[in-house]
Amino acid sequence: MLDDSSEGAVPRTWNSDGAPDMLTRVLLGMRLDGVAYERCVWSAPWSVTYPAQSEAQFHFVARGECWWRTSTTDWQRLKAGDAVLLPRGAKHVLASAPDVPTVDISALSHVPVADNIYLVRGDADPTDVLFCGAMRFNLDPLHPLMAMMPEVMHAGDLAQRDPAVPALLDAMEREVAMDRIGACGILARLADVLAASIIRAWVECACSNATGWLAAVHCPRIGKVIAAIHADPSRDWTVPALADLMGASRSSFAEAFTRTVGETPAKYVAKIKMFQARRWIAQDRMRVAVAAERLGYDSEASFSRAFKRIIGHPPSEARREHRDVPMPVA
Repeated sequence: MLDDSSEGAVPRTWNSDGAPDMLTRVLLGMRLDGVAYERCVWSAPWSVTYPAQSEAQFHFVARGECWWRTSTTDWQRLKAGDAVLLPRGAKHVLASAPDVPTVDISALSHVPVADNIYLVRGDADPTDVLFCGAMRFNLDPLHPLMAMMPEVMHAGDLAQRDPAVPALLDAMEREVAMDRIGACGILARLADVLAASIIRAWVECACSNATGWLAAVHCPRIGKVIAAIHADPSRDWTVPALADLMGASRSSFAEAFTRTVGETPAKYVAKIKMFQARRWIAQDRMRVAVAAERLGYDSEASFSRAFKRIIGHPPSEARREHRDVPMPVA
């Protein structure tokens, strides 16, 4: 499924019959929506801490430069035109220099300039301008794709594999430089697209030595099964039904799936069902009984037991967690 005829090749996204390949079908279901954005205009010295949160974090250096680090990485420099994405919203620090004392981003004044867009300005003439965003995936944080993503994705590391990345960075830089009417809104949309492009470039780069879930998605026969499960998690996916989809016997299918994915088909199906259920309950406010019925459970009690076993807490807590998590400032 990969075209390895030349160095730096990326995976095909369309089969010879014109249909999307299995990885594309899975990725097409992924959505990334901006929650809130900041245009940060600061004068050195400055240093801010972004606490851990469920939303992805995005930073683009429009002018000047800065340094960043997480709890597991050393200080790294970002220059004008650079961007980083933290898919799981890990706690991190941005600073004009590594030795500057930090303040929490929420302690700074945020002046609304448009819907979900804020201006964060320092006291002196600015030396550094950043455009930062908080973004929400429609995927569960425990989804295999999310779990495999690195803590930080640096656009510069991926630009050579995806020509869209430097083009989007250039577009954002021009939008900041011209400072035209509606620039913040356009920057927000560009940031959404750039973040998605960074993820796509990472997926393509990871495919050359993919293991586990990514390797499974790129295997035509197993990938077909995984794509079907993700496309319709509420269906009663029995092992015989999945084996028929793959065109194999039950035993050979189960062995191949477990060897490639790392867990049995039944366990994988149950996990994807619960990811879908948590999203329905937490974000769409669906009643637990309705989610249980839609996913084919005989009773709310059996559904709740399965949910707690896989997610780690009862369905009622999923709704409460979503309600209690504060919306990010950035």
